[in-house]
Amino acid sequence: MITGVYDYVPEDARRPYVTIGEAVSTPDNHHGGFGSETVITLHAWTTARGMAAGQVIADRIVALLDHQVLDVEGHVHIVTRLEMTEALRDPDPTVRHHVMRFRVLTEQE
Repeated sequence: MITGVYDYVPEDARRPYVTIGEAVSTPDNHHGGFGSETVITLHAWTTARGMAAGQVIADRIVALLDHQVLDVEGHVHIVTRLEMTEALRDPDPTVRHHVMRFRVLTEQE
């Protein structure tokens, strides 16, 4: 389905692949505990002629992450929720770009 998941995309990487994008983390503390709310963006990149191939990748990622139990080292995972998906045409007319944004709530162990 994809050739890899990258934080940094190697020059020889071939599409389709997924990149780990922007992340914003804010404290979500409460009396007696420390928590965090992190919004993370993932990007799926394809060279398919239409949007369907990228949407299949995005749908699979959503199925793997949305409302699923995750193992986050040093934290108790509360919930992961999908915030949005978006299919975009890249300035390069041969590239299709799908954006997925998730909100992850955790508490320190």
